[in-house]
Amino acid sequence: MNSVTPGRTAIHKAGPEDVETLIPLITAFHDEEGLDSDETHIRHAITPILKGSPHGELFLAGPRRAPAGYVMVSYGWSIEFGGLDSYMDELYLRPAVRGRGIAGDVIHALSNHLAAKGALSLYLEVDHDNEQALRTYQRAGFESRGRYSLMVRTLT
Repeated sequence: MNSVTPGRTAIHKAGPEDVETLIPLITAFHDEEGLDSDETHIRHAITPILKGSPHGELFLAGPRRAPAGYVMVSYGWSIEFGGLDSYMDELYLRPAVRGRGIAGDVIHALSNHLAAKGALSLYLEVDHDNEQALRTYQRAGFESRGRYSLMVRTLT
């Protein structure tokens, strides 16, 4: 998939040639969220994906030469949902373009792409205090799994 345009915003699958465009976007997101990462960490994390790893995909949102942001999805398998599932690991839009419906367009395009690949579900993680993001995701059809909490155990 080179690009998908469901509404006003196209997403473009990122490749190795997009690394220098992605790094400042990812850095901005990590800074905004207070995540501890640096350029070396980011390069190490995204290089296999950009080179075609089957574990996920990165997309630029908006014009490829001057993207409005990016979205990263990873893949897994679910007995509960009956097969391939996906996880939206990061969705970032530049602050100047937020509030225009771009996130909804990106999620719609990504959802169509994932369904065409055979994915049966799309998960995401959102800060309980980020009311704007919560509203955006709810409008896009996401719902809380109520009794479940996302937990993590770092292995290294």
